[in-house]
Amino acid sequence: MQDGSGIDQAEQISAAPLRGAWKGGFWRTLSGRFLILTVVFVMVAEVLIFVPSIARFRADFLNMRLEKAQIAALAQLAAPDMVTPELERELLANAEVFNVVLRRNEVRELVLSSQLPQPISQTFDLRGAGPMVLIGDAFAALTGRTGGIIRVIGQPVQDAGLLIEITMDAAPLRAALIDYGARILVLSAVISAITALALFWAVQRLMVAPIRRVVLHMQSYAEAPEDARRVIAPTSRVDELRRAEEAMAMMQTQLTSALRQKERLAQLGGAVAKISHDLRNILTSAQLFVDRIEGSQDPAVARAAPKLVGSISRAVALCESTLTFGRAEEAAPQPRPVDIALLAFDVAEADGIGADTPVTLQIDAPQGLLIWADPEQLYRVLSNLIRNARQAIEAQGKAGQITVSAGQTPVEYWVMVADTGPGLPDRARAHLFEAFSGAARKGGTGLGLAIAAELVRGHGGQLELLRSTAQGTAFILHLPKSAQK
Repeated sequence: MQDGSGIDQAEQISAAPLRGAWKGGFWRTLSGRFLILTVVFVMVAEVLIFVPSIARFRADFLNMRLEKAQIAALAQLAAPDMVTPELERELLANAEVFNVVLRRNEVRELVLSSQLPQPISQTFDLRGAGPMVLIGDAFAALTGRTGGIIRVIGQPVQDAGLLIEITMDAAPLRAALIDYGARILVLSAVISAITALALFWAVQRLMVAPIRRVVLHMQSYAEAPEDARRVIAPTSRVDELRRAEEAMAMMQTQLTSALRQKERLAQLGGAVAKISHDLRNILTSAQLFVDRIEGSQDPAVARAAPKLVGSISRAVALCESTLTFGRAEEAAPQPRPVDIALLAFDVAEADGIGADTPVTLQIDAPQGLLIWADPEQLYRVLSNLIRNARQAIEAQGKAGQITVSAGQTPVEYWVMVADTGPGLPDRARAHLFEAFSGAARKGGTGLGLAIAAELVRGHGGQLELLRSTAQGTAFILHLPKSAQK
């Protein structure tokens, strides 16, 4: 859960990344590179617009001259006797051409003419010119490669003939192209700047700011990963960033829980070591009293005394070794032949399971089967499994049965503990052998199976869940014969 303190702490360090970004070069940041790419792409787009627009402007300019020349020629053709040399020069000056030639009915006719100041340098036919030809001719005119007097051929307006041909000076065309190009470039620069700034602002707001927020939260969380208030709270409206924030929140939550659990385990280890020291003294005193009652003449006391002595001896040995799951490693097993049937019976009797109890025990093992294992550690494994099975059966409020089966193959011994309980919940299955996570009942710690699995691994074997359904649960442990001496 995220409160204001984590965000405030993240905002307090927000200036540091910015200073680092400028110190390392603004153009190396995501914002700077996006700004450069935006300007480049916008300029490329403007160039792609500028090139055909220059060609279009030149074509329109020449077509305008052709139209003016056609109008002047029609005036000459309408009243040839009324057009004086002075009027002819005025018509040519108004059309800004030197000569006008019309071809009608397969007859080429020089309608208006004047003296050319210099020979014609190039001829351009607009009738069949494609886009690439028009673009090339436009840039040739713009750069001054087309100069002097040029001849232009085009299609007359309203189909008033087969073609119209004019001669004109190329200088006004180049001047007009330069003026138009300059205006287009200025406009393009303004549009590029506005577009780049708008996109830069949008990306900063929609992408860079959320990413920076995630980075700041990561930095804040790294300073105190145990503080759950610093876990990021997903708020982004962008799907990809939202999923990234959710994944990071889940990861941070799991890491915080793991760190807290590790800290608790360390504290638990220290506490258990202290408890073991004092408990060992108490049990040692109890052992002395048990030794005294072993000589009792009471048959019931005589039968119970050896089992009581065995239980207290196991407890004393456990305390003396200070074997705690959260602090120390289990001692190496000291294997020797163990009668699995007798051991299972002792565990069940110590756990209060008998023939007249609601929960009964059935042992299914070959007669005389001896398993090579550490008897004390195997006792603890069976004790955890049988106790869990009894508690599961009792939780459903009716009688049930626990079955301990055993056998061997050429390579291993196996022991199975099955019950008729209600089965494990899904939450317990997900973290079955994890300390403090795999508890199957309310109030449980989840340590029993974790300890049992560790003890079996110490023998080189494996403890696994064989099945868990509404009809019951079964665990099986495998102990390799390769460890047998």
